[in-house]
Amino acid sequence: EDGGAMMSEQMFFAGAPGVWRTLLVGLCAYVLLILVLRTTGKRTLSKMNAFDLIVTVALGSTLATVILSKDVALAEGVTAFVMLAGAQLAVTWLSTRSKRFRSWVKAEPTILVEKGIMLSDAMKRERVTSDEVEAAVRGAGFDGLDAIALVVLETDGSMSVVARKNALDPDSTQK
Repeated sequence: EDGGAMMSEQMFFAGAPGVWRTLLVGLCAYVLLILVLRTTGKRTLSKMNAFDLIVTVALGSTLATVILSKDVALAEGVTAFVMLAGAQLAVTWLSTRSKRFRSWVKAEPTILVEKGIMLSDAMKRERVTSDEVEAAVRGAGFDGLDAIALVVLETDGSMSVVARKNALDPDSTQK
């Protein structure tokens, strides 16, 4: 029998047992992941800092591995879910109780624009381009920097745009 034909057949369909395993283990892993997330709270999937993002990506990767790899048992996957969620709980618990630990795991927001002027040193340090700042300003509904008091690069990587007070009041006039 031709080994090449056999290999191409298995590439598209390796048999019903593999499909059933994927369905059963996938459903169980999904339900158990939801239980772990409900138990550990909303913060486990937040985007407040880099550690939060790492946990979110790691949980997704673990779920995919449990579902698709025959070498990883469901119990091992659930153990990984609990370990990742537990580590996230520990990091957040410590960061709410220790300023030193919090400063180690959390970045500080950075001002990129102040009083309508781009702060090029801060932008270079944070690797942000003027095009990205301008896109954030447009996304906030402004057509230029003259109406902006601040653009802040937040700890989660998003940009907050704060308008000058007179830019929010259409009846006010600048003198």
